[in-house]
Amino acid sequence: MRHGGIRLAWIQAAPGARVPSLHQPTSRTEQHVDQGRPVPRRRDVLGEPGPRRALRRQRQPRAAVGPAHPAQRRGVHRQRRRRHEAAPEAARRRAAPGPVTVPTELPPPPLGSFASDNAAGVSPEVLAALVAANEGPALAYGEDPWTAEMVAAFRDLFDAPVEVLVGWGGTGANVFGLASLLQPWQSVLCTDTAHIVVDECGAPARFTGSAITPVPHVDGKLEVAAVAPFLHWLGTEHHVQPRVLSISQVSEMGTVYSVDEIAALCDFAHANGLLVHLDGARIANAVVATGADVRTMLRDAGVDVLTFGLTKDGAMYGESVVYLRPELAEHARFVRKQAGQLPSKARFVSAQVTALLADELWLRNAEHANAMARRLAELVADVPGVRVPRPPEANSLFVQLPPEKIRPLQDWSFFWEWDLSQDMVRWMTSFATTDDDLDRFAAGVRAVLAG
Repeated sequence: MRHGGIRLAWIQAAPGARVPSLHQPTSRTEQHVDQGRPVPRRRDVLGEPGPRRALRRQRQPRAAVGPAHPAQRRGVHRQRRRRHEAAPEAARRRAAPGPVTVPTELPPPPLGSFASDNAAGVSPEVLAALVAANEGPALAYGEDPWTAEMVAAFRDLFDAPVEVLVGWGGTGANVFGLASLLQPWQSVLCTDTAHIVVDECGAPARFTGSAITPVPHVDGKLEVAAVAPFLHWLGTEHHVQPRVLSISQVSEMGTVYSVDEIAALCDFAHANGLLVHLDGARIANAVVATGADVRTMLRDAGVDVLTFGLTKDGAMYGESVVYLRPELAEHARFVRKQAGQLPSKARFVSAQVTALLADELWLRNAEHANAMARRLAELVADVPGVRVPRPPEANSLFVQLPPEKIRPLQDWSFFWEWDLSQDMVRWMTSFATTDDDLDRFAAGVRAVLAG
């Protein structure tokens, strides 16, 4: 079974056992004895399981009367210890969390983070805009000059009378953006790697009341041929009715839709009565990656509503939902309020957006982030043990590493695993990544893999 690009090996767990995270590796813990029987606590559910035969507990016969004799228990523990010591090294690494040997001769870690572009700070221009917005009072809830200026900036960007509502963050923006388009009997079609499926804790399904239906994809991108079968039951009252096709640009797998690919999906969706929602958490990175004009990519291609992400591109917090078809925003303000996404001091979100859109700062930040990812790929391409399945299309680099080297490298400079069934990790760059960060990180990768 796959979940968000990660293969899960499901096992039966004891009642009350902790459920491991889907994003971080967990380790096998020692089983305990309950009335003479071994009871499993938890198992490593990420990646391929270790050699079960070598680690399997030998079931002990239940004592006829009373608990087992202490000496008998000590014998069981010695036998378990011998079995554990005989297991292959790979199984032992999974079996018990413990200190991992890190090469002693490592360069200083980078000052920047390769875990996420969310780990970066705030663009100086945005900080200056926040300070300026702090001068004096202003009406709350978006009735302020900064919000009016922000809406005007978006209308100029798209050369259209778009409606724009700001929210606190990406999940909230996706939630109220989708909820404003849906009825409870309707559904959203998207990939099984989509952020709204994997990383939003079920919020879209809960707050919209609508089903979120995963569709097969190619490297994180939808294709018309894959979507078409999910429309077979349109108009049949026994089935949930697809209403929104949601795509991510950049996709969660680091791939970028071309303008033609977006247009084809929009044409197909509209021909079948569906709306198109675009999760644009990294929309700036996609625009500079394709070289396309933002109007061509979004407005002209046929996108109806998008989350216009700026937090990953230099903002402190807050995202915008842009209704390219303004009539779809008729009830959006009420939905946003119910979803808890209406900032009282909205000027501090709006001021950030205006600062990033001014002088194309949002595009310059994204171009730098993308360039850093390309250079990082070049720096590690010749490191023995490093495999780059495809070159970065935006600001994410997916790399396959020897499994025993992942944790030592994380201990030195943290990053996230992505798909442990393929020993794949993700390295992210941002507008704040420096050449020195790249040089240090690449040197550390080389040192750890050589150790």
